[in-house]
Amino acid sequence: MFSAIEPLIESLTMRLGQPLPGYKAHQISRVQTDTPFTFPSTEAHAIPAAVMILLFPENGETHFFLTERSDSVQHHKGQISLPGGAWEKGEQLPETAIRETEEEIGVNRDLIQLVGGLTPFFTPVTGFMIHPFIGWCDARPETILQDNEVHKLFTASLADLVNEDNFQSEKWEIRGYEATVPFFKFKGAKVWGATAAILSEFKIILKEVVP
Repeated sequence: MFSAIEPLIESLTMRLGQPLPGYKAHQISRVQTDTPFTFPSTEAHAIPAAVMILLFPENGETHFFLTERSDSVQHHKGQISLPGGAWEKGEQLPETAIRETEEEIGVNRDLIQLVGGLTPFFTPVTGFMIHPFIGWCDARPETILQDNEVHKLFTASLADLVNEDNFQSEKWEIRGYEATVPFFKFKGAKVWGATAAILSEFKIILKEVVP
């Protein structure tokens, strides 16, 4: 389904120039509780950040990287995330996504070709406004992990992402509250929260461009 990366990139480029699913897509992966959470952070004072869905061909399929964050990072310890981080003064947000991908997992920034951006997602827990971008490489790039931020690097295929069997939900306890948590399950790893919301929008777009 996603074996030929260049036609896929062409279709994605055209689709990302049109209105995006946005909020509706993000709600698919929303954590639900009977008691609403309250957070001090607001969108008006959000900290800009950017992440990268970096596509590349491998073994006849198109894949992307995911990271398991280390216990040394300030936010989202041990969670599964896309490469990315906080914006730095003087940068354009796509540059942030590319720089952070190079810093966290060692992909040479000169190899990353930008496709476009998805809908920003606000995380009230940490106060970040996350701007997701899609990039691609024409072959799997070499990687070197920044150990103090990334504990583990693994990949998922686009076929894994659109497979409905890989989208599940469970009852968890979060901050003392019982919650229903939707997540993507890739190779045993549970991808939830902001990353799941971003991937939910990407999944809808993929199903539109490759029916």
